[in-house]
Amino acid sequence: MTLSPTRAPDARTSGVRRLTATLYGYAFLDDFVLLYPVYALLFSDAGLSIWQISSLFALWSLTGILLEVPSGAWADTVSRRLLLWLGPLLTAAGFALWVAVPSYGAFAAGFVLWGVRGALGSGALEALVYDELDRLGAADRYARVIGRARAVGMVGVMAAMGLAGPVLDLGGYPAVGAASVLACVLTSLVAVRLPEHRKAAAPGTDTAASTLTTLRCGLAEVRRDRSVRGAMLLVPAVGAVWGALDEYTPLLVRDTGVAEGTVPYLLLVVWVGPAIGSLLTGAAERLGRAGLGVVLAGSATALAVGALMGTPVGIGLVAVAFGGFQLADVLADARLQDRIEGARRATLTSVASMGTEAATVAVFAAYAVIGASAAHGVAFAVFAVPYLVTATVLVVRRGA
Repeated sequence: MTLSPTRAPDARTSGVRRLTATLYGYAFLDDFVLLYPVYALLFSDAGLSIWQISSLFALWSLTGILLEVPSGAWADTVSRRLLLWLGPLLTAAGFALWVAVPSYGAFAAGFVLWGVRGALGSGALEALVYDELDRLGAADRYARVIGRARAVGMVGVMAAMGLAGPVLDLGGYPAVGAASVLACVLTSLVAVRLPEHRKAAAPGTDTAASTLTTLRCGLAEVRRDRSVRGAMLLVPAVGAVWGALDEYTPLLVRDTGVAEGTVPYLLLVVWVGPAIGSLLTGAAERLGRAGLGVVLAGSATALAVGALMGTPVGIGLVAVAFGGFQLADVLADARLQDRIEGARRATLTSVASMGTEAATVAVFAAYAVIGASAAHGVAFAVFAVPYLVTATVLVVRRGA
């Protein structure tokens, strides 16, 4: 009897495995930052007022808005992997400033660095992953892969939330800051291992001129192609509102009347929703416009009802809503990636991300107005309305 030799995995399978394993490690470490759940406390303990803290958030968002599109065009001109390993080092420097010199100026500089890092990675990561999958003949797996990466990132956030308290008790903000800097450095090291077979600009090329050309061509594609334009508009329509509301969930949870020590546990419940939503993208990627509209409508209803209940059970419904929004967010990104050309992929993804950032700032401003005279539950319920409008548009135009 002749034994058949063990078949080695083909190049496609091994290539996809290498890409996804590295991507998942990158996603976990990128969000495993112990400062995330406590940096507002750091600002407050440093003596900053609510106005000063709010101005820092605005500076963070504005930095991203200003640099989002230029950095996307740059990512289409130079190595995308370069931007992905450079960005976390900038964040590490910012976090080090925060704990070494806790002051408004240091916090502002840190947020600028963090905003630059976000702009460098936004667009570049999605473009690199999609193009590498496409090269391997597995572009149809993009939604599933990027959804799992986001779920892994949320696991990183939850792990950081669980460890931040004990580390803060043991070593104070310096210990939390040191752990956060280490996570950023490790993220950069993992990014170096991301595969990239796309050729960057040749040595001696005028990078600035090439970047401007790429940007002009990308914007021309948006004007010319209606399907690209529609997919780009869907990204901020789905992602901006719930992304901004997430910053206010601690206040919503506290309004349920639970003890202060219970608030972090209910926040973990809220984060479970988007993690599950990310994992469901593989099964839901065949949803058309009408199906996506149904998901948004159901999630909007859960958001409004859960927020108005004002109970821990209602927070569970908010988690369900956030899960649906995250699912729709990943599917919207996948629709966009399927409609744009690889040469300008990072540019157009960054344009969509800039739209999300701008809409997020608008939500912050609107929430400040609504929250000044209404309970947080009412404010959350009001912001369910934009999702119902988007859902209606999607269902009505399902044949488009």
